[in-house]
Amino acid sequence: MADAPVLTIDGPSGSGKGTVARRVAEILGWRLLDSGALYRILGLAAERAGVSLEDEKGLAELARGLEIGFESRPGEEGVRVSLGGEDVSREIRTESAGDRASRVARWPAVREALLERQRDFAGPPGLVADGRDMGTVVFPGACCKVYLTASAEERARRRHKQLKEKGLNVSIQTLCREIAERDRRDAERSVAPLRPAPDAVVIDSTGVTIDQVVDRVLAVVRERLS
Repeated sequence: MADAPVLTIDGPSGSGKGTVARRVAEILGWRLLDSGALYRILGLAAERAGVSLEDEKGLAELARGLEIGFESRPGEEGVRVSLGGEDVSREIRTESAGDRASRVARWPAVREALLERQRDFAGPPGLVADGRDMGTVVFPGACCKVYLTASAEERARRRHKQLKEKGLNVSIQTLCREIAERDRRDAERSVAPLRPAPDAVVIDSTGVTIDQVVDRVLAVVRERLS
């Protein structure tokens, strides 16, 4: 791994870690790794290639050959994510894409296939890595670690608002059930279960604004790098 500083932001789906990671990376001028996008892309690629989400070996082989691209979009929210040169930024942000990502991420061979790809993102001037096992598995030696969480109800409300803005109608109750199920699956998987790293600072974003969370994360970075 590179000597450049690494900030890991782990946490469950809907905790706000993606938005926080992007803002922190912009403020610090550091690189950004959205590790969840890698698993979402793999899930999409598997669906297109007809590879079963139960086929660990087939998924790992597919993961090793993926042509993935990330490109920042000045003035726009998020990054452009491509698969084989095709912009799949919107396709990988659906609820079904998140569910597929959780299913493929449980396989040890898949995680191993994507491990070095994720570590290659580390480099000067620094990296903000957002995911579920950034601080525990991918970058265990990171100087700054945050675990961002929120109640399932709060996360369901946030996701419901996002989907409504996209013209999609899903009930909060359904979202809450799906989030709880994904949490259970991520926490109980045999490889890299979702949990805070022992040296991570846990931040509960329930009822807290994104700006307040960003300030707290930046405070962690300043403290750890001082």
